[in-house]
Amino acid sequence: MEKQDYYETLGLGRDADDAAIKRAFRNLAKECHPDRNPGDEKAEHRFKDLNEAYEALKDPQKRAAYDQFGHAAFEGGGPGGPQGFSGDFSASMSDIFDDLFGEFMGGRRGGPRTMRERGADVRYNLDISLREAFEGKSAQIRVPSSVICKACSGSGAKPGTSPSACRTCGGGGKVRASQGFFTIERICPACQGRGEMIEDPCSDCRGSGRVTKERTLSVTIPAGVEDGTRIRLANEGEAGLRGGPSGDLYIFLTIRPHEFFQRDGADLFCRVPISMTTAALGGRIEVPMVNGGRTRVKILEGTQAGRQFRLKGKGMPVMRGKATGDMYIQVEVETPRNLTRKQKDILKEFDKSSSDSTSPDSSSFFARMKEFFDGIGE
Repeated sequence: MEKQDYYETLGLGRDADDAAIKRAFRNLAKECHPDRNPGDEKAEHRFKDLNEAYEALKDPQKRAAYDQFGHAAFEGGGPGGPQGFSGDFSASMSDIFDDLFGEFMGGRRGGPRTMRERGADVRYNLDISLREAFEGKSAQIRVPSSVICKACSGSGAKPGTSPSACRTCGGGGKVRASQGFFTIERICPACQGRGEMIEDPCSDCRGSGRVTKERTLSVTIPAGVEDGTRIRLANEGEAGLRGGPSGDLYIFLTIRPHEFFQRDGADLFCRVPISMTTAALGGRIEVPMVNGGRTRVKILEGTQAGRQFRLKGKGMPVMRGKATGDMYIQVEVETPRNLTRKQKDILKEFDKSSSDSTSPDSSSFFARMKEFFDGIGE
């Protein structure tokens, strides 16, 4: 049976470049791979034909021979060996899987490489007051964490020496083993994927390239931060293993409860008790400010319990913005207690002289209640 032209097998013209050949093989091989088509003999034969065509065309010398002599170039011990496969079948398939799944398996085999482990991220909890959240501040914090060993500059090797390439994996960090049709790649057990070994470790860090130390850092807390705000300090976390990049430091802010204020976003709320006479006659009261100052609020005549007075722009600043929230004063009318006899007599006299217009809400309520019960009786 006459063999199909290798270019036709891959669906390409003879002027296709190396990238087009590789791309065509990737796409077609994935479609008819035996793992995707179990028990399908046509797909298996198709997959072998694709491998044969790719082996011949991916190599410049083999491709030149094929372009000149066709399939005869690989017959009778030609340049590529029988059917275009040079060496044993397992080695050839290993190269094919490198092309197909190189990114997934960690890249093609190459020269020695060193895997530097990134340091862990560190969390630090910081409590601040509401006033500090209002004004912003610069805080000094002490963080115990791993830092680069100065003795070995993070290499983990004794000063004057340096790590050597792992003899098991040759510095690649991975080892391969052929199991029949497949080649399996795994992390090198000798060097744990680092690609290097330390024969004479540093005495200060014992080969890790880092030591534990408490550091003092300065952190700027912007005005307007809210409870739970996270501040990231890049590269201030744990030092990487054997010279690897450092992790990050995350500062989580907790705002302590305030004596007077409750916060809702950028707005502040404050409950202020006032006397019955102030609520009835009106007047001015003094209320606290979040920055430690004071301000005066005018109470209107006949103010009822629960009424809110808005102080525009007296709330919290919006973090990294120009807007500012408001402050709301909610008055609570306090009922007099511990009255003297004279005070009681005055209130009784006041009650006798009162009318429905003096307490319209209560008068209206009890009038409606009377009508309700009268309706039930009828």
